[in-house]
Amino acid sequence: MKKAITLILLILTFTTCLRAQKKELSQARSYIKSGKELNKAEQLMTDLLKQPDNRQNLKVHATLYDAVQAQYDEANKRFYLKQQQDTATFFKLVRRLYTVAETMDSVDALPDTKGRVRPQYRKTHAETLSRLMPNLYSGGAYFIRKQQWQQSFDFYETYLDCFNQPLFADVLTTAAADDKQQHARQLAAYWALYSAYLMHDPVRTLRHRDLALLEQSKRANTLQYVAEAWHELKDDSSYVATLTTGFNEFPRNTYFFPRLIDNYSAKRMYAEALDITDKALESCDTCQLFLYAKASLLLNLGRNDEAIDYAKRVDGDVLHEANYTAAVAMMNKASRLNELSDKKQITALCSEAKPYMEAYRKQEPDAKDKWAPVLYRIYLNLNMGKEFDEIDQLLKRQ
Repeated sequence: MKKAITLILLILTFTTCLRAQKKELSQARSYIKSGKELNKAEQLMTDLLKQPDNRQNLKVHATLYDAVQAQYDEANKRFYLKQQQDTATFFKLVRRLYTVAETMDSVDALPDTKGRVRPQYRKTHAETLSRLMPNLYSGGAYFIRKQQWQQSFDFYETYLDCFNQPLFADVLTTAAADDKQQHARQLAAYWALYSAYLMHDPVRTLRHRDLALLEQSKRANTLQYVAEAWHELKDDSSYVATLTTGFNEFPRNTYFFPRLIDNYSAKRMYAEALDITDKALESCDTCQLFLYAKASLLLNLGRNDEAIDYAKRVDGDVLHEANYTAAVAMMNKASRLNELSDKKQITALCSEAKPYMEAYRKQEPDAKDKWAPVLYRIYLNLNMGKEFDEIDQLLKRQ
C-alpha cells in the first residue's frame, strides 16, 4: 500500500512539473514571437535548465537559443539603423549565443535509443555562428581597449574553442587551413595570453602559448609573458629555457638578456653568463648593457684588468654601476699588492679608482653600503684626512 501511494505521489509530482514546464515553454515562445521581453524568455529557460530533469530537454535548449538569438538580432538591427545600443551588451549577446549553442549541441548529438547520432540543429547553427565569428574576435578587441581583461580573455577563448567544437567541425575544417584564418587564430591566442598575463594568471597565460608563439609579429612579447608565467609558477628550468629562446631570437631585446644573466649570476654560474654575454656582444659590440654585463661578470670571475677595460667602455653617466665596477676592480688589484714594496702601485690604483667611486657616490647617494667602504680604503691609502674622517664617521653611524 505504501509503495502504491509513493508511486502515485511521484506521478502527480512529475505531472505537475511537466505542466509547469509546458507553461514556461509556452510563455517563453510567446515572448519570442512578440519580440518583447526577450530577456524574460531567456531567464525562464535558464531557470528550467537548472533543474536536473530538464538538462537534456532539447526543446528547452532550443527555446533558450531562440531567445538569445532574438536579442542579438534586435541589438544588431539597432546598430544597423544607428540607434542607441550598448556595445558591451551587444558583444556579450554574441558570446552567449555561442555558449548556448555549444551546450545545446552536446545534447542534440546524444545517441538515440538505437545508438544513432543525428543532431537536428548542428548544420543550421554552425552555418549561422561561423559567420558571426568575427564579432567574437571584435568583442575581445573591444574589451582589450576597455582594459577588462577577464572579458577579453573569455571572448578570445570562445573564439579559439570554436575550432575544437564538434558543432563547427564541418564548417571550419577548410577555414582552419586557410592562411588568413590561421593568422586570426594566432592573434586571438596572443591576445588571450596577453589578457591572462595582465590578470596575473600564469596557468591561463600558458594555455594558448603554442599557438600564440606562431604569430611572428608578437613572438618576442609572447616569449616574455610566457617567461613571466613560468617564473611565477617557480618553474626555473622552463623559465630559463624560455629566456634562452628569447635571447637567441631577439638578442637586443631589453627583457631576455638581463634576466638570463641575473639568473645565472644568482646561481654563481658566471662562466655560463659570460658565454651569453659574448654572444650578445657578437650582435652588438657597442651596446652599453652588454659591455657593462661583461665588466661585471669579469669582476666576479676575478679578471680585474679585463673588468676595468670593459667598464671604461661604458658611459658611466648612463649606467652608474660601471663606475662602481671599475673602481672595485682597481681596488681588488691594489689589495693583492704588498703594502710596503708596492706602495707606489697601490697609490696609483687608488688615485685611479677615486674619481670612479666618487662619481658613483654622487649618482647613487643612497647606496652607502657599496661606496662608503671602498672610499674609506681609497682615502686611507691616499692620506686624505678630511675625506677619510667624513667616511669614517658615516660608517660609524651605520
